[in-house]
Amino acid sequence: MARERNTSPERGEKKTGFLNTVREFLFGFATHDHLIFTRRTQASMGDLMTVALFGDMLGVPMIRPYYALRLLPYVLPRLPGWKRRMLKERDFVEALD
Repeated sequence: MARERNTSPERGEKKTGFLNTVREFLFGFATHDHLIFTRRTQASMGDLMTVALFGDMLGVPMIRPYYALRLLPYVLPRLPGWKRRMLKERDFVEALD
């Protein structure tokens, strides 16, 4: 009779789970700043596009292009939050973040 090894699946799963956890932690540790920078850049580019299309709602004198009206149904749910962000008073210290 062949002798079977006593390997429990629980032990292998724990080891793989621990290594996965360590791997995910190190990946998050290394890429967190890049992710934050990318999200801030994406948000500022979105705000810039919205200002270019709907800046007249804030008093920015711009000629409204016809395609702004076609984009309005998609942008409409985000407009109140966008207006609040754009019209909020900011201190110069906030720009240092």
